[in-house]
Amino acid sequence: MTTHFNRRQALGGMLQALALPGVALAQAAPKYPSEPVRMVVPYAAGGATDIVARAVADKLGPRWSQPVIVENKPGAGTTLAAAQMARVPGDGYQLYMTTSAHVVSALIYPKLGYDPVKDFAPLSLIAKVPLVLVVRPTLNVKTLDEFTRYVRANPDKASFASPGNGTAQQLTGEMFNAAMKTRMLHVPYRGDAPAITDLLGGSVDAMFATLTVVLPHIASGKLRAIALANGKRVEKVPEIPTFAEQGLPHFEAATWFGVLAPASMPTALQGRISSDIRAVVDQPELKAKLIDLGGEVVSSDPAAFSAFMQAEFRKWQDIVKQSGAVIS
Repeated sequence: MTTHFNRRQALGGMLQALALPGVALAQAAPKYPSEPVRMVVPYAAGGATDIVARAVADKLGPRWSQPVIVENKPGAGTTLAAAQMARVPGDGYQLYMTTSAHVVSALIYPKLGYDPVKDFAPLSLIAKVPLVLVVRPTLNVKTLDEFTRYVRANPDKASFASPGNGTAQQLTGEMFNAAMKTRMLHVPYRGDAPAITDLLGGSVDAMFATLTVVLPHIASGKLRAIALANGKRVEKVPEIPTFAEQGLPHFEAATWFGVLAPASMPTALQGRISSDIRAVVDQPELKAKLIDLGGEVVSSDPAAFSAFMQAEFRKWQDIVKQSGAVIS
């Protein structure tokens, strides 16, 4: 009886000893996040990506009880910020809100110094927004046919702006050149805001812009919308016809907004952050805001976002080959 009791006592003592390190580790593990989180945006403030990033950050902050600070790092068609983000620790304190330019960069930049796929972990695809062809207020065109005739009459002179080399906006312009056998001059900027400023001022003729950032200018009449690169008209602006309606079928392009992290981030933390992002995006207030910006809310998990990025790579690969757009 004594021996049986001693064995039970010894076994209990061993189990307690084994449990103690786990308790100590659990108590020592820091709560995430325990300090402010930075969300890096590879474009200038005021653009579509910046608007979406700030909307998400404003909701994540209260959920995490920590500030989520948006940091703008424009330059080199998003590759400047991406190169820095590929090297930061995957501890969750630096997140990356980017666009389709992220996958396109691998196709048009021969030497990046990082791998847009292998060096990043997809967390959540937030939303997609179609592109719209808008022209400067002083350009006397109102239809796609009139715009095409103007561009053909001014080869290498008629210009279109974009928020940077390698962006969906640039490649959509090149796709238009290839489809219509035109030669528009591409003028890259460091984000949507400076590009639109020059478009409003008349320094450039047109832009294949993210619908989000030009909606106020379309509504005020400061920019004229010619055609929407989407399969159907958008509820927010039903008066804008599609390219297909004006004789250019299958001309569809959109920019998307998604959150990535360095690939070194542990899988469990990826899932936790992705879940929190999706929770705030699914809030009625934020969802309504994204729709009001002309977007389609997606709010995907890491696996779905990864599959989407691979499909995007294949799509833009075909367009890059067709247009010959390469940056040396």
